[in-house]
Amino acid sequence: MKRIVLVVAGVLTLAAVNLAKAQFGMMRPPEVRGVFNPVVGSGASYEMIDKDKKKSQFDIAIVEKDPSGGYWMEYSIVSPEAKGTVHMKTLIARQGNDAIMQRMIFQTPGQPPMEFSQTMRAMQGQHSGKASEGQKLDYRAEAENLGTEPVTTPAGIFACQHWRTTKEHTDIWLNDKVTPWGLVKMSGPEGSFTLQRIITNAKSQITGTPVSMEEMLRQEMGR
Repeated sequence: MKRIVLVVAGVLTLAAVNLAKAQFGMMRPPEVRGVFNPVVGSGASYEMIDKDKKKSQFDIAIVEKDPSGGYWMEYSIVSPEAKGTVHMKTLIARQGNDAIMQRMIFQTPGQPPMEFSQTMRAMQGQHSGKASEGQKLDYRAEAENLGTEPVTTPAGIFACQHWRTTKEHTDIWLNDKVTPWGLVKMSGPEGSFTLQRIITNAKSQITGTPVSMEEMLRQEMGR
């Protein structure tokens, strides 16, 4: 009986992940490299070009400090699948040199905010081949210093530290005036990010009380 319960739970969780992907398109926020330096209310807007030359725009900002000591980092991404802007808020905690995602809440146009449980996030990671929910707080520890150089962006000209990661051979240009990751520009095998503007006085765009994705799935299945 216990084995049957576990199998059913796993099937429901995977179904919830697939339902979310069908409705909301992008399930994982873009993985930004840099040096994590959170400042509540501050952020940056980027143009992202993937390896297929597809362009998209996303904003990233620190919108709140959690009582646990972690920070709520929010992405706003225009999603054709959702027919509007998806807002995705993640609670980031420090664990050694890793930024660990402890919670994930997102909201699409016309829908209440929904939260993914830890089990669902783990299932999503297994399904995508990316099981880890962490990313490095400081990518310079795994990169080569290529010196200082100016980088021109739509947000202005920045004097940047140029680093190249040793594993991925991704180039990142950093300036500590840009938060939360210091990233001005990034270019690598998976595509590129370029700073478009600095964000100030950022507030969360997620409204309402979050409901669990599992509960939403039960309601969908009960119709």
